[in-house]
Amino acid sequence: MENLPQFKFFVVDDDIFCSNMFEQYLSQLNHTDISCFSNGNDCLNNLDQNPDIIFLDYNMDDLTGFEVLKKIKRTNPNIYVVMVSGQESLKTVGDTLKYGAFDYIAKDATVCHKMKEVIDQIIQVKSELRKANPSLFSRMLSLF
Repeated sequence: MENLPQFKFFVVDDDIFCSNMFEQYLSQLNHTDISCFSNGNDCLNNLDQNPDIIFLDYNMDDLTGFEVLKKIKRTNPNIYVVMVSGQESLKTVGDTLKYGAFDYIAKDATVCHKMKEVIDQIIQVKSELRKANPSLFSRMLSLF
């Protein structure tokens, strides 16, 4: 098994079935640091845990995923936020990407496969950033 970097994941979804499914899938990929939240406020209140990647549901009762995304990005723009939604309107996709989401995944039969692809992309991006400017990367890390 390849040696994967360990990320801290937040899974934010008010659908407990989806939340559990995503958590189990991430565990099967050998990720162990996973926190699940059933609403946007709980996610925002725990950002001091410095998650690397947040899988964020778009349609939630308390705050929309869009509102949560904007607040996450204001708090820490370096968190990779991946919007996960059953809603596939191009405006929704465009808005979430415009406001800083790393990617947008539709909740469909391939959602878990897409989650793995996005994690692989994030690993690639982090690796490229490290290679492109190692001193900047280490300076950024020293801030935390």
